[in-house]
Amino acid sequence: MVKSAFIKAQASSLIASVIDFLMTVLMVEWLKLYAVLGAAIGTITGGVVNFLLGRNWVFTGGSKPVFVQAFRYFLVWVGNFILNIAGMTLMIQVVHANYIFSKILISLLVGIFYNYLLQGKFVFK
Repeated sequence: MVKSAFIKAQASSLIASVIDFLMTVLMVEWLKLYAVLGAAIGTITGGVVNFLLGRNWVFTGGSKPVFVQAFRYFLVWVGNFILNIAGMTLMIQVVHANYIFSKILISLLVGIFYNYLLQGKFVFK
């Protein structure tokens, strides 16, 4: 059961990340927004997708009140958002790394070491 949830969580994260990355690139390359702002919009979009997949597929928490889970997810997501944007800012402004590389690295680190743990133990428990 736990192994299955982990695999589904990684698949959900991958789907949400693809949407997040597509939105980020769209915002930066086509709309010419600053990379951190584009990343913020991508992170918001990916967060909504990840919540819906987490609730309805990964952790099958559909029988629990959506408001409670949405509030808990929002609390975890705020931390996710801060970690992603702070990491992106550090990578772009201090390290002078490419925004796409920065987004990939920071997203992976936050996804594995923060999101999965808190979603499974706090949001959809």
